Formats: sequence, structure tokens, C-alpha cells
Amino acid sequence: MTALALAFIILGASWSTAWTADPPCDKYPVAKQTTCATIWKALNQEDGPSIAQFGLDQLKRREEGKINAEQHLGENMAFIKQSTEKRLARLKERMAKE
Repeated sequence: MTALALAFIILGASWSTAWTADPPCDKYPVAKQTTCATIWKALNQEDGPSIAQFGLDQLKRREEGKINAEQHLGENMAFIKQSTEKRLARLKERMAKE
């Protein structure tokens, strides 16, 4: 159970910037920033289950000795970057419709 908590702390700390609602919306006009923030929060909620599953899969692989701490962190960072880029692309698409 301690390993699970540690994994979520590490993953959660890494996600703090990926899940922030305001920065991706700063580039839009003030009048559209509220809409953007709402869409961004929705995108984060939509991706929540897959993000949680990734974390659980990582923890399982780590506990089974299939990856070490360094690999775990590297894979987490790559996942965070990739999933954030996908959410940003979806945000751009949804904002274009507004």
C-alpha cells in the first residue's frame, strides 16, 4: 500500500502542471478564456480514467521488477508529455468551434 501511495505522489506531482486549467488558455482573448478553462477541465476529466490506469499499470510493473525507479520516472514523464500534447490539440480543436 505504501508503494501505491508513493506512485500516486510521484505521478501526481508530475501532473500538477499538466492539469492546470489556466496556462493553455492564456493565449486566447480574455472573453474566451472562461470557455477555454471549462473545456480544459473537461478534457482532464475525460482523460482521468486512462491516466489512473497508466499509473496503476506502472506501479504493477515496478512491483514486479519489470522496471526500475529511473525507468518508471522516465516513462511517467513521457506519458505526461504525450497526453498533455493530445489534450492541447483537442483543446485547440474545440476552441476553433467556439
